[in-house]
Amino acid sequence: MGPILTSLLYIERDGKYLMLHRTKKEHDPNEGKWIGVGGKFEADESPEECAIREAREETGLSVLRPVFRGIVTFISDRCPTEYMHLFTAADFTGELRDCDEGELAWVEKSRVPGLPLWEGDRIFLSLLAEGAPFFSLKLVYRGDTLVRATLDGRELAV
Repeated sequence: MGPILTSLLYIERDGKYLMLHRTKKEHDPNEGKWIGVGGKFEADESPEECAIREAREETGLSVLRPVFRGIVTFISDRCPTEYMHLFTAADFTGELRDCDEGELAWVEKSRVPGLPLWEGDRIFLSLLAEGAPFFSLKLVYRGDTLVRATLDGRELAV
């Protein structure tokens, strides 16, 4: 099986991110974690099209002009390799609706690091907060434990 291609989007408003607390899906590898909205590419989709579609499906919001912030490569001893295309967006229309994958909540960006997150997510959320230029982040997990991280080819302490 080849790698999985996904997009993940953090929608921004008034210093907050729209976060999804994954609590509703059975056998969810993200169960109990807080993440952005997103999912797997459908046939012939670009990363932006995937992010926009997933945002609409999961939140009811129509995202305009998502900003491509980076590529995150996930390596795991439990799952196939995943290439995640990371976006932020402050421009959207529509009304928020319930999500069938968990609870949606607007969370102050300063409070996000205190939520139950994947360790690797803390790294890329920090890069987003710093306004880092486009980046490539590789995260290697053994089980649920982050064992290695490289940013633009440079090893990070984990």
